[in-house]
Amino acid sequence: MFFYDNYHFYSNKDCETLSLLYFYVMLKTFKKHIETNLEFLNDTRLIIAISGGVDSVVLSELCKSINLDFALAHCNFNLRAEESNADEDFVSELADQLDVEVFIQNFDTQAYADEHKRSIQMAARELRYDWFAELAEQLQFDYILTAHHADDNLETFLINFTRGTGLNGLTGIPVVNDNIVRPLLPFSREVIEAHAREHNIMWREDSSNSSRKYLRNKLRHEVVPILKEINPQLLDSFQSTIENLNDTADIIEESLDAVAKRAITIIDDNGISYKISEFKKVNNPKAYLFEMFKDYGFTEWNDVVALLDAQSGKQVLSNSHRLIKHREHIILTEIKSENFESISILESDAKVETLFGVLLFDEADAIFDNSNNVIYVDRDKVVFPLELRTWKEGDNFYPLGMKGKKKISKYLKDEKLSLVDKENTWLLTSNDDVLWVVGKRADNRFRVTDETNNILKIELN
Repeated sequence: MFFYDNYHFYSNKDCETLSLLYFYVMLKTFKKHIETNLEFLNDTRLIIAISGGVDSVVLSELCKSINLDFALAHCNFNLRAEESNADEDFVSELADQLDVEVFIQNFDTQAYADEHKRSIQMAARELRYDWFAELAEQLQFDYILTAHHADDNLETFLINFTRGTGLNGLTGIPVVNDNIVRPLLPFSREVIEAHAREHNIMWREDSSNSSRKYLRNKLRHEVVPILKEINPQLLDSFQSTIENLNDTADIIEESLDAVAKRAITIIDDNGISYKISEFKKVNNPKAYLFEMFKDYGFTEWNDVVALLDAQSGKQVLSNSHRLIKHREHIILTEIKSENFESISILESDAKVETLFGVLLFDEADAIFDNSNNVIYVDRDKVVFPLELRTWKEGDNFYPLGMKGKKKISKYLKDEKLSLVDKENTWLLTSNDDVLWVVGKRADNRFRVTDETNNILKIELN
């Protein structure tokens, strides 16, 4: 057997002597790591995500030894019958021993997985992190500590590698990700377990960790040992590789930021617009498109590239977003699942909240503003209640300043609006007649004339 202490490997003949030093060596190294790299954890309130396994128990012991202010948070996923309940009891006892607060949450993980069509592992992950975030927000904890270590980092790298990924999937688990912090990443599983054994630290073994059912376990038990046999300093080599890849990722990020800065023309509630010409200037448009849009769930990258030369209106969909070609731009927009219901506006309403702003209604003595977001109409021609709704095929109106009637669809096309803008066009109607294409054009039938006695001002803020 070999012990890895982040710097050297030792044979069996050295282990007996070294074991006596493990508590102090690991504690000293851990304390130095906190002081050098994670100093912000001092004087803050922390949650330690604890399963009862050796990694999270050792993390808790180490944090107690250096006097960090923390509470424990344990998830009982109810997947292993009495074993899950025994884990919960163990964590409660550990909290008593450490004299810290403990929070325990029970989940029906199988029901959640079935309802949301998730694997058990993904369901547990979502439940766990959602609860941690809720706990931190409600009770004002600053950071959530997890016990991921060097071997977890290697396994995650291999999982991403086998499934196919971009560079970001090969840069390892970040030590800090928002308010999630992983203080044990510099330490190997062997060092953590040796530390626990030599100092009589008790922990719980999860029986599912020995199963080959999950990819991570297959890699842990079958692949990683072979890699370590080939290269006894595998974790050292891996850490160097991760550092090199992260350096490369920084360079790529700078290049992406430069292209994005030149390409993005509009950011608003409807989405983000990118100039196609900026993607065509680079040597490998597909690579830039992938890095720019990979976090939005797109998978058909050849179709995304084809948008650069597609006709206006062409779309590529993911589960959550769309990329739409509009003239010389690509528009990224979220797919909205809600059904827009119409809003009824009474004569007594002076202020109406909408999805796209606030409508204000007031009397006016004269016309002072001709912007798209303000209209003045003949109050005596308006029939209440007004209706605010999205436009539909067959709608028409008499555009102010133009002669005759025009279909809304034709008007929007003539205005050269994108598909996204068309979908987010609302109408204010009076007795089924269009009073205002909101934010765009008023209807001529309600205009203020010399015959008008009462003026109604309608403003979009």
